[in-house]
Amino acid sequence: MTNKELANLIFPNIDKTLEDYKEMYPRREGDFAVTRFAPSPTGYVHIGGIYQAIIDFLIARNNNGVFFLRIEDTDQKRELKEAVDLIKEALYYYGLVPNEYQLDGKTVGNYGPYVQSERKEIYHAFIKHLIEIDRAYPCFCTHDTLEELRTMQEHKKQRTGYYGKYAKCRQLSIEEMAEKIKNGETYVIRFKSLGDFERKFKFNDLVKGELELSENDEDFVIMKSDNLLPTYHFAHIVDDFLMGTTHVVRGEEWLSSAPKHVELFNAFGFKVPNYVHTPLIIKKEGNSIRKISKRKDPEASMSYYTDLGYPAVAVIESLMTIINSNYEEWHRENPDKNFTDFTYNPTKMSSSGGLYDLEKLNNISKDFISKMKADELVEDSYNWACQYNESLKNLIDRDREYYRSILNIERDQEKPRKDIVNYSMIESLIWYMYDEDFNSREKEYEWKNITDINEIKNILNVYFDKYYDASDDKETWFNKVKELCDELGYASNIKEYKANPEAFKGNVSDVSTVIRVAITSKSNTPDLYHIINLLGKDRIMERISKL
Repeated sequence: MTNKELANLIFPNIDKTLEDYKEMYPRREGDFAVTRFAPSPTGYVHIGGIYQAIIDFLIARNNNGVFFLRIEDTDQKRELKEAVDLIKEALYYYGLVPNEYQLDGKTVGNYGPYVQSERKEIYHAFIKHLIEIDRAYPCFCTHDTLEELRTMQEHKKQRTGYYGKYAKCRQLSIEEMAEKIKNGETYVIRFKSLGDFERKFKFNDLVKGELELSENDEDFVIMKSDNLLPTYHFAHIVDDFLMGTTHVVRGEEWLSSAPKHVELFNAFGFKVPNYVHTPLIIKKEGNSIRKISKRKDPEASMSYYTDLGYPAVAVIESLMTIINSNYEEWHRENPDKNFTDFTYNPTKMSSSGGLYDLEKLNNISKDFISKMKADELVEDSYNWACQYNESLKNLIDRDREYYRSILNIERDQEKPRKDIVNYSMIESLIWYMYDEDFNSREKEYEWKNITDINEIKNILNVYFDKYYDASDDKETWFNKVKELCDELGYASNIKEYKANPEAFKGNVSDVSTVIRVAITSKSNTPDLYHIINLLGKDRIMERISKL
């Protein structure tokens, strides 16, 4: 019996050859990069996934290339139905729109299907080819047999795995393999390695440079016993070849698998793509640094950022600072450019891990939101609220123009306010501008240096009876507050107060704080002049009357 006959016994219905598929998936014309984002739909979208997708996107964009989405759903026991929708939403939310994809029943691109579970016959044809050329074989070892092997290797302090003399089924004759298959014995398909673990080969990683790795000698599983879908190790090799992938971007935890993948590429005679093994995303916890954790860290999930309403650009910018060490300098020199204009350089990635800092994200987000036009902020925060915060949505719906006016305080100026970190905190910053909320909430008035309620009421009554005029510009308004100070015994000039504090009840800052706290309950708010004008005298007097 020949290897070809064994292959036909295992795959009797597969009649297409590698040459057939090479014709069906012709080489892409031109000298450009082809990258892929290839997530498994087994859970939420991880920040590490978007981190890598950004790099995929930039490599393709920098080289006038193609960025495609491939859904790697070979692990169907762990697949979640909603996961593909989450992947799509994340990519589109962050502007990482693929050139080729298969979503919502629509396929864009000529190299699909872009879903691995729909490529079963392709994988079977390639596995059949390996069996025919004696580079793959059926293995009948049971789980118990493999466990016994592992225990024995550990006891002898040997490297564990199915290799060399321990690859028991590799020693079977073709006839013995065929007999077991005909008898209905369960089997997997293993790759037949020709490597020597003691021998090194040079491996070039675009991040880490040239490395020396031990050759693979393990006969690893390439198709499970259900004879349906292959393992990740095998499927992505076939797909990357047929789809013309030039750059494989993945986490550095996959570096140990590189020898397996390189040997598979070589077994088929395929060109090995460029590898970009990205450093882990790490975080500081006390005095220690650790890998960001799906289990421990809510910020590991991309839903954390959408739920809180961080602008997509802010999240991208924060990740760009750990993607390339020169990004922040480039952005300072090119403030009007987008991250998509940046040229990614894999050698500028940290070899020790990318330290992700939420405080840095908050600063980036505050800065970005501060530069948004009021109309843009209204639109974006409203769209977010429609999905994530009904209370803010209802507040905006009461009076959209009034909401815009509140957000516009201290916005269109050289140094705009930077108090909004994300959209989820907007309501907590502006609630006091709405009478219904102001009257219904339990409030603690943040009086500062002046706390005597009679003195507070006197300051307020004199100011609003004698000095307040809605038509005043800001300079006139402040000058009148100073006049109020002079009348009531407070220093209208801070320098005079500091020189002789005993001569005054307080200073102009204290008086302004009284007015601010009386009408907002807060001692720290955006510009008081604009708050007063937006509320208007009638609403203010109503509030003061309840002190």
